[in-house]
Amino acid sequence: MIKTKLVIAATIVSIGFIACNSAGESAKKDAEVLNTYVDSVNNLTPVYTTTYWIGIDNGYQERALLVEKNAAALSEEEKAKVEASKAKYEALKVSYELNIKESEAAAITPNFRLVLRDRLFGAGKVGDDMQFSFVTADNILGVYQNFVDVVADNKKEFSREDWDEIKVLYEALDTRKNVVEPNLASKDNNKIAGLKIRFSSIKATNRGGSKAKENKEAKQ
Repeated sequence: MIKTKLVIAATIVSIGFIACNSAGESAKKDAEVLNTYVDSVNNLTPVYTTTYWIGIDNGYQERALLVEKNAAALSEEEKAKVEASKAKYEALKVSYELNIKESEAAAITPNFRLVLRDRLFGAGKVGDDMQFSFVTADNILGVYQNFVDVVADNKKEFSREDWDEIKVLYEALDTRKNVVEPNLASKDNNKIAGLKIRFSSIKATNRGGSKAKENKEAKQ
């Protein structure tokens, strides 16, 4: 009987030891998986969208929960590595959340340059590539006419940034005129010359006023 009891006790101790070893190995493996995951995410090329971040965070939370279950079985060194990974992840989280917020705000706020280009030339005519191939000898007079009319109608509302962009666009339009000029009718060329004089006059008398407008807005 005594011998039987000793065998049972030894068996229980053995099972307990195996269980502890198993828990320790499992905890170590889970910790390594978490550490590797954080390093991998940290090395990814960021995509600052809420959907993308949710996917990353879900993966992290799943791995972190597994580590917490057997955290007591980790060595002090392993615990330190896990804490370092958690700190790295928190810093990454702050960076993602900040950039996502900025990206979403930028998406909501229209690009003032594109808005201005659409008003001066028509929706989608001039993009970031600043291509003016849509301007031909046949339509260039109408393009200049619309450009100058829009500037004249909105001259008091333009900010200094608007005027800087208008100057760039006007110069680009003039450059395009040089390309199509050999095919340009003389009467259209003369009318464009008159529009150019009108534009120069508007710009000279209103660009300074826009600065006063900006200063007023800054004080409000």
